[in-house]
Amino acid sequence: MNLHGMLTRRAAEDNPVRVGVIGAGKFGSMYLSQAPRTAGIQVLGIADLAPDRARTALARVGWPESQFAAASFDEARRAGTTFITDDAEALIANVDVVVDSTGSPAAGVRHALLACEQGTHIIMVNVEADVLAGPLLAERAAAAGIVYSMAYGDQPALICEMVDWARSCGFEVVCAGKGTKYQPAFHASTPDTVWDYYGLTAEQAVEGGMNPQMFNSFLDGTKSGIEMAAVANATGLIAPSDGLAFPACGVQDLAHILRPRIDGGVLADKGTVEVISSEERDGRGVVGDLRWGVYVTFEAPSDYVERCFAEYGLVTDDTGRYSAMYKPFHLIGLELGISVASAALRGEATGAATGWRGDVVAIAKRNLKAGEMLDGEGGHTVWGKIMRAEDSLALGGLPIGLAHGMKLKASIAEGQPLRWQDVEYDEYDTTVAFRRDMETRDRRNAHAAE
Repeated sequence: MNLHGMLTRRAAEDNPVRVGVIGAGKFGSMYLSQAPRTAGIQVLGIADLAPDRARTALARVGWPESQFAAASFDEARRAGTTFITDDAEALIANVDVVVDSTGSPAAGVRHALLACEQGTHIIMVNVEADVLAGPLLAERAAAAGIVYSMAYGDQPALICEMVDWARSCGFEVVCAGKGTKYQPAFHASTPDTVWDYYGLTAEQAVEGGMNPQMFNSFLDGTKSGIEMAAVANATGLIAPSDGLAFPACGVQDLAHILRPRIDGGVLADKGTVEVISSEERDGRGVVGDLRWGVYVTFEAPSDYVERCFAEYGLVTDDTGRYSAMYKPFHLIGLELGISVASAALRGEATGAATGWRGDVVAIAKRNLKAGEMLDGEGGHTVWGKIMRAEDSLALGGLPIGLAHGMKLKASIAEGQPLRWQDVEYDEYDTTVAFRRDMETRDRRNAHAAE
């Protein structure tokens, strides 16, 4: 609990943590709104494919133009200002910590590998890249002596923090996850239908600068699968064998519903991830919903601890053994400074993959014909379903992070998973090759363990 003190000392020593941000979208902009108010931090540079977009974002969050007028990294370093560029590689080479908030799996993999080469800590806001290849990226980062970290403020890192809290207190984690708005029909949603579900017109969405495919990835279940796979990979919790169930649940019922079936809950196993819905299946809103928050359920390990739960007012299930902790919100980029400071000053990640346990495989949204082109996460053709890594490997499942711009070699029925053998792909593409290497290594390790 001393990050602010450590940052204050860096400021007093005129030795700020120099940070680079790649991608000036919503998440990056939210962090940039807070960074100038944080002692001991200098945003040395921002890289964006469209530098003017970054300048517009900085003006929107209240930066004076003089703060981002530097003509080079050296000038920015001397003046304590910020250099804007389209060269992410140069940015990584000039900072202590880099933040990837691009949302592109291919870009995320590339930037993480460059960070390993340059000895630069990396905060991976890009959960898509983390689920596609995070276990191997984290291994490479450890070998390079850098921190590879989830982004605090995003739900996966906050869930990891809660899991760590529970385990450090000696509790067994029964389930952990987040809330969202869910209905089964959402899996078929496309960028053409997404605004109806959000209660917006297309015109209102355009005025708000909202990207329909990105927002649709949150709605159709893909983002939930991605985030829960990231949590499984970081914590050792397991993915549900048949995918996320999205039970409707309010905070007062967490301990009752997110417990094993044998005890009256919905879980097939203890130690799993799950996403809860803020809506009942008939459309009624859940009382005490956790749509924007995160939770962990845990179990009293003894009769004595069970009595303590009662004595100190914990909300439990009807047995008194299961209870829950939750946080009703997450502030995404506004909280990202925790990850930046933790990596730079403590050498610690706020969550990172420790193994490959969860994967997210592309599922057909409708009947797809051979010759069609896939349009990826949140698009018209596929949504992403969480699977256990061993099941994805056995299937030869096509990861959702690569299901973009690939041509189908076979027709796929609605609701069926796509496999590598169903698509045309370039095996020499850097991102494809890196992911395939991770799959090969995992198979080899599994055989060695038999």
